[in-house]
Amino acid sequence: MGVMSRIRKRTFEVMEVGRPDDSLSRLVDGFIMALVAGNGLAVILESVPHLGQTYEDLFLGFEQVSVAVFTAELICRFWAAREKEDASRSPWRRRLRYLFSPMALIDILAIAPFYLGAFVSFDLRFLRILRLLRVVKLTRYSIAMHRMGEVFLMQRSALAAAFFLLSIAIILSASALHVVEHSAQPEAFGSIPAAMWWAVCTLTTVGYGDVTPITPLGKGLASAITIIGIGMVALPTSLFASGFAHVMNRNEQLLKDQAMDALADGDVTNEEAFAYEKLAESLYVEPEIAYEIIQAMAKKRPIEELDDRPHCGKSLFP
Repeated sequence: MGVMSRIRKRTFEVMEVGRPDDSLSRLVDGFIMALVAGNGLAVILESVPHLGQTYEDLFLGFEQVSVAVFTAELICRFWAAREKEDASRSPWRRRLRYLFSPMALIDILAIAPFYLGAFVSFDLRFLRILRLLRVVKLTRYSIAMHRMGEVFLMQRSALAAAFFLLSIAIILSASALHVVEHSAQPEAFGSIPAAMWWAVCTLTTVGYGDVTPITPLGKGLASAITIIGIGMVALPTSLFASGFAHVMNRNEQLLKDQAMDALADGDVTNEEAFAYEKLAESLYVEPEIAYEIIQAMAKKRPIEELDDRPHCGKSLFP
């Protein structure tokens, strides 16, 4: 492996979410997360007129530094993307696949307003809100958000059905209140689209109260619709809850199976330990939990020989 290949491989390791034993990668992760959080705060504070005017130069300087860092991060990730394990794709196809991945597109959109403002003459201040997309970059470092995405993909059919039922309920509720209330309140319930605002607020149990039925029949229908809304809101919530439980149990069982396979001969080789660590990373399981699982399995099948395991780090095999 040449020097450039080693540098590229190390860059890939550093830019990915760092392992507990990789201090440089963890340092870079912490710096990027702090900068992203600072950008979110800066966008919020800059929207306050007197703060935006008083500290305009400070905000601009912070924006320039942030864009430089995020641009360098994007370039490094693109350059090192060929190191991602994918034997079915050529190095450039791996890079292109990264470039069109959701996180890369978010990275590009987050810095686009700055560069567009430098080359385009018309007012692009309305695009500054895109800078808040930088906050989404934090999901790259959040295990919980990765699990949320996994649960969403797993339950997408059931969630689509739940939101379809909610849409039908909104249309039927708005239609019913339009028929009953349009004469008494033509401004709020004069048409089905106008009545949908009330239906959405009611079925989601938000209940702003800016629009309410005033006829006895309208109040009766609204009471029934409100009760139905409680169940409609609970349906997606229960799907996410059951999905999270399923994912957690499945990941734990996969790690237990991997640990039992590694411990089957009474010894854990460096390769087996490394494979276990990679599995825990791919499942977005915290190192502490992965360590507890393999220790629990080791008590059932004691390890006869423990040698140094540099591939694992102290989080899995202290």
